[in-house]
Amino acid sequence: MRAGLFWLNDRQWARIEPHLPRGLTGPDRDDDRRIVSGIIHMLQSGARWRDCPREYGPYTTIYNRFNRWAKRGRWCAIFEALAKPGEDGVVLSLDSTSIKAHRCGSGGKGGKHNQAIGRSRGGRTTKIHALSDPLCRPVVLHLTPGQDADIAAAPDVLALAPPMSVLLADKGYDGDKLRGAIIRRGAKPVIPNKSNRVVIHRFNKRAYKGRNVIERCFCRLKDFRRIATRYDKLARNFLAAVHLAALVAYWLN
Repeated sequence: MRAGLFWLNDRQWARIEPHLPRGLTGPDRDDDRRIVSGIIHMLQSGARWRDCPREYGPYTTIYNRFNRWAKRGRWCAIFEALAKPGEDGVVLSLDSTSIKAHRCGSGGKGGKHNQAIGRSRGGRTTKIHALSDPLCRPVVLHLTPGQDADIAAAPDVLALAPPMSVLLADKGYDGDKLRGAIIRRGAKPVIPNKSNRVVIHRFNKRAYKGRNVIERCFCRLKDFRRIATRYDKLARNFLAAVHLAALVAYWLN
C-alpha cells in the first residue's frame, strides 16, 4: 500500500459507519470505508478530484459520493450526531476565521452571496464561524461571506448551539443585543468591553484566557488544505468539507 494515503482505522470507522445512509435504492454502493477514506485524503491533500489516487477507486466515484451526500446534508448530519460536548454547563468559545477562495471556487449558481463568498481586504473570502468546547472541539460550524461582521452572524451560530453555561468571545461580539441573547439562553457572556462602550459590563479576565481554544481549533482545521483554501463553488460542499474535516480532526478518536 502506497505511503502517504489516508485510511480510516477501525476505531474511526466504528464511530462513523453507523451514521452512513441505509436502505438507498439503486445498485450496490462501492465499499464505503474506501470511498470515505478517499474523500478525507482529498481534503487533506488539497489536490484536484481528478488527481485522486487510484487506490481509492475512480475519482468520479469519490467526488460523486462527496457531492451527493453534501447535497442531502448527510455530512452535516453525521457531524451533528457525533459532535457532542458532554454534560450541560460546558464553556464554549465563539469566533470566526477567513478563508481565501481560489478562483476555481467562484461561479456557483445563485451568486457569490448565496455561495458564502464575499470581498474583504484579503480578496474573495469565506468566513467559517465556529463554537468550540474547552478541548478545542468544534460543536457548531457556519459559513458567511467574508465581509460579514462576526456579530451579525452570531445569532445564527447560537441558534445551533448546545446548552452552555459560559460563552467566551472577543470584543468584536460586544453588543447589547447579543449579550441579551446569550443571557436568555441561560449562559454568561465573557466578552471584553469595546473602548467606546458607555455602560461597562463586568469582565472576567481569568475565564477569558480559555478563549484560545477556538484559535487552536481553526489551526488544526486548516491542516486540511481544502479547508485552508476554498476550492468548492458551492457553499454546501465547502460546509460539508469543513464538517468532515472537523470529524476527522476531533470527533472520530
